Amino acid sequence: MLYYIIWGLTILSWIALGIAMEKERSRYRNCYILFVAIVLSVIALSTLFGEDQGIAILLLVNIVFAVLLIVPFFLIINGILMIRREGHSLSNLLSLILGIIILIGELATFIAFLIPEIAGKEWDSAGSLINITRLSAFFSVSVIYVSMAFVVFMIYCVFLQIIPRKKDFDYVIIHGAGLLHGDRVSKLLSDRLDKAIEVYRKDPTPPMLIPSGGQGSDETVSEAEAMAKYLMDKGIPADKIILENRSTTTLENLKYSKEIIDAQEGRKYTVLVTSNYHVYRALRYCRKIGLKCTGVGSHVAFYYWPSALIREFIAVHAEKKHLFMFIAGWLACMIMLAVLYYG
Repeated sequence: MLYYIIWGLTILSWIALGIAMEKERSRYRNCYILFVAIVLSVIALSTLFGEDQGIAILLLVNIVFAVLLIVPFFLIINGILMIRREGHSLSNLLSLILGIIILIGELATFIAFLIPEIAGKEWDSAGSLINITRLSAFFSVSVIYVSMAFVVFMIYCVFLQIIPRKKDFDYVIIHGAGLLHGDRVSKLLSDRLDKAIEVYRKDPTPPMLIPSGGQGSDETVSEAEAMAKYLMDKGIPADKIILENRSTTTLENLKYSKEIIDAQEGRKYTVLVTSNYHVYRALRYCRKIGLKCTGVGSHVAFYYWPSALIREFIAVHAEKKHLFMFIAGWLACMIMLAVLYYG
């Protein structure tokens, strides 16, 4: 009976995810529906091992535990690499900072839960050791909470890149980025343009391309102009390009591009092309301004991806609604832990 319940819930969770994503891919709840669907799928698959089910689950837990131990060291190494290649800005320090925090959190977990067990002692509630272990427990649970929220967010951002999407579009918005030496397309931007060209060439009815980006104070031409030149140099006809050269932010990229699309006649199936780590947040902006579109992510260097995704995570959770929910969830964890210790 339990076997059928687990498989039934698993199937329902994937159906729920499909419905939610069909309705709106930028909803934050989709992250957690996907996470639940994956967890239930793992549990359901473990039932196929029959009598060895317990061994399969134990093996999986050990693998997850080993990965968690490795993660902080990976982030620290990645952070050092980011500093060497991209400079010492705060955004480039994010993976290093998160790696250090997670490492401290793992040490706190060891102090809070493993040391008392290893020592085999009843700690004196008035003693300093119990206070240290309790403080460690609160910090440990906080780090676990933040880490799990980030993992859920990361999984969904990756999932957005691999799910099937239609290929028949009418407009392709290309999100701009800063230019090199005032007029040259950067590697980050050329990757976006190359992905847009790929979408264009795979489309059975080639769409209009909208390079989007204004002119910065240190730029001699607008980003849109530099992008259009790149596109034409790659063989895209000039009459298939519409410039959006007023925007200075991601939101303006989409807002002004939407105005261009709304002014046209006919069908308006739209796709947004930006860097893969930025797709989810860009789609959230689309929803805010009423622009119905899907998102396609371009390749970025692997060493750059962790810090960029951490930056996206922070930006999404800085929104008032999600900040409130995030803090409320953390407080709930702290209250449960306090009840466990002091109740």
